[in-house]
Amino acid sequence: MRSPETFDAYYVETRTRLLHEAYALTGDAPAARAAVRDAFVVAWHHWRKVGQLDDRDAYVRPLALGRARRRHTARIWHRDKSLEPETRSTLEALSKLPARQRELLVLNGLSALSLSDMSRTVGLPRADAERELQTATSQFSLHRDAPTTEIPRLLHGLSAPLAEVRWPRATVIRRAGAARRRTHTVIGAAVATAALVASGSLVATGSNAEATSLSEEKATPGVTVHEPESAKAGEPIIDEDALFSPDQLSRFGSGLDWAETATTDNLSGNGLLAPCQRERFADPDGVTALARTWEGSATRVVRQQVGKGARTRKREVTRVESTAVQMVEMSRSAEQAEQGFETASLWFAGCIDPRTQLLSTRAVKRVGDDARVFRLRSWGKVPATITVGTARTGNLLVTTVVRSQGRAVTDKAALTGLAAAVNGLCGSDGAGACAGRARATTTAPLDIGTPPGLLSVVDLPPVAKVRGPWVGTEPERARSNYAATRCDRTTFQGKGISKALTRTFLFPETPDASQLGLTQTVGSMKQAKASAFVDQVRNRIQQCGRANLGTSVTQLAATSTRATDLSVWALTIELNDRQSFPFLMAIVRDGTAVSQLGFAPDRTMTMSRTDFVALSRRVLERLGRLDSSG
Repeated sequence: MRSPETFDAYYVETRTRLLHEAYALTGDAPAARAAVRDAFVVAWHHWRKVGQLDDRDAYVRPLALGRARRRHTARIWHRDKSLEPETRSTLEALSKLPARQRELLVLNGLSALSLSDMSRTVGLPRADAERELQTATSQFSLHRDAPTTEIPRLLHGLSAPLAEVRWPRATVIRRAGAARRRTHTVIGAAVATAALVASGSLVATGSNAEATSLSEEKATPGVTVHEPESAKAGEPIIDEDALFSPDQLSRFGSGLDWAETATTDNLSGNGLLAPCQRERFADPDGVTALARTWEGSATRVVRQQVGKGARTRKREVTRVESTAVQMVEMSRSAEQAEQGFETASLWFAGCIDPRTQLLSTRAVKRVGDDARVFRLRSWGKVPATITVGTARTGNLLVTTVVRSQGRAVTDKAALTGLAAAVNGLCGSDGAGACAGRARATTTAPLDIGTPPGLLSVVDLPPVAKVRGPWVGTEPERARSNYAATRCDRTTFQGKGISKALTRTFLFPETPDASQLGLTQTVGSMKQAKASAFVDQVRNRIQQCGRANLGTSVTQLAATSTRATDLSVWALTIELNDRQSFPFLMAIVRDGTAVSQLGFAPDRTMTMSRTDFVALSRRVLERLGRLDSSG
């Protein structure tokens, strides 16, 4: 039930606290106020569901903070002469932190969220969020020239400039939310108008009347008021019939019995319907959304032992082997939908789910206006393949995600499924190009924010017998090169080598694995020097295998062109008569960029040689950015 009194109390109780957080995040009071205000408009629009949530802040806060970030474009505290020097210094120190670290520090200092809740809010695993928060704390303390014990006081001190902020009345917020809801509802506008006329409820706003929508409220700098979009009377903006039916799911798993489990606007729960999804919506400022989920089950006959003898009996067992999600979002413009497409693409290209590896990225033509397909694998307790298709058509974004525990979705099925999803929307409100016969081309993985040339956790393959996920250290200058072996002793220090960085990946949750780890080192040099650099490593490895009886060298892969080189070896170095040290190593070049990759297993904790060769090829794909960065 929609309770105005409950909403009004929540609005009055929460608005100042969220304004404080948004202001600390941006340093822009007008943008923060407008963002918080609009977040409550959206909340009233969906209050029938939001009001029933145990944690309403978990819905409203991301809307407010996300809008504040988008509206904030400049460091206006530099121009605000009314600010106290201490406030200005605090905002300046916060602005020097990366966005995610800044948000973690603000949430930690100003909200009552637990670390687990904060990690979900910013889209990081708990361990990563804890590490980022520690870094943010130390960096802020350094920039602000204040002890870490002073951080809570400094953050709370940012409330002073907000004391005079004036808020619209709750009735104004609710009326704006109602106008927004009328634009999106399936109840016909004509029916609603007729009901109002019949009841004599139509009123005019007189000279002393209260404004009935935020469009009538005086705007402050940084405030954007959106006019409601038009919709056909009596029709939903996104028709449920545009989504897949169970019969259409057969392409994603032959022999499976597909059953729809839910069709939803995705406003309840945490909003994370698909693997790798980081936020409820790719476009938090969108018009509307619709999602549908399915389960694909298989029934098999198994034999079960009866008693203690050799007797068995047959029994049918039904098990869910695949799940599927289709999500459709409508944005306010094609430009915003394009941004949503890139956001959704980065969810999967940089998947932060533990033990999940990106296998391939493909650009798709003839499907909507923009389209991509991703293939990932999850190597947790229940291994699975994740097949993702995402496409934009006009103002609409559609994403399909299939998680298969058995046979993976074929490449053809992934393309035809995405094309069918786009054609289901073809001709609907906001749609652009339809789909023809899809064509896909394998591309380098998307840039996910790591320094050019370096691998990320999402690139890394499974390792047997380990606990927990891969965790990477922060990239640092390559003063040492732990990717090298005693055969080649390669260094990335010296004249003519620039941009030399190194990074190591470990399993910190795995006990007694001191030797286990993967290290990558990269550097840039002139092309002739880069080619000679690779040749020197190759020669040293070959000579080491011939000259040292205690060292065996097996070449796993080798390719060379004018622009690229790739060589991969498996080495076994005898330490004594009873012990030997295995090591996988690769040297890779793309133009002027060079990388060395080394993996040290520990007893049975190792990756397959096939996976290491594939990882070396991923290094070659990532190196292109370092080569093109000049």
